[in-house]
Amino acid sequence: MARRGGSGSWQWSRTAETREVLLNAAREVFCAKGFAEAGIAEVVERANSSVGSLYHHFGGKAELFLALWEQHQDAHEDGATSAVARAREAGEQDPLELFIVGTRAFLESSWRRADLVRLFMDGSGPPGFDTVRRARGRRWLRQNSLLLGAGSAPVERLTVGVLTTIIGEAGREVATSANKREANKIINATDALIRRLDPLNLPD
Repeated sequence: MARRGGSGSWQWSRTAETREVLLNAAREVFCAKGFAEAGIAEVVERANSSVGSLYHHFGGKAELFLALWEQHQDAHEDGATSAVARAREAGEQDPLELFIVGTRAFLESSWRRADLVRLFMDGSGPPGFDTVRRARGRRWLRQNSLLLGAGSAPVERLTVGVLTTIIGEAGREVATSANKREANKIINATDALIRRLDPLNLPD
């Protein structure tokens, strides 16, 4: 927790800490039981908090689940973006190589956060979760398109869609791998598959 630097910053620090503790507890409970079977009481008990605090910060069980999902997606995105930025700073300019750097970072994150990947891949969640997930998926497609420098032609759109689907499926396989060695095989196979498809050298 940050030191007191004024009542506003102190309050913000406590709020952020409380949210993080509740999200960590929610991760344990949701990953163990799934959305439908998870209970608010168990989350607040693990967080050493109160039902009132959880409702104050998140609004309820559905909102807590969605906040955990958003945090998970942001971590994926931030990890890939940071990896690409570091590669650019090191002098890499080739769009395909940068795309693969981002892909590998995403898949490494899928291994580190395998419990959450498995939670969200089973399709269970509050009403409206599928809509939110599809919207985030469209955003991911746009980001991949920009990174590859793809245009709006049908073949280019198809290529980005196929590559994004491959990465998503690879993330699921990584998350269900028995060990890191197996996960690494999936990551390396995904790298090789993207290179074989050569998305920047498609026929007109």
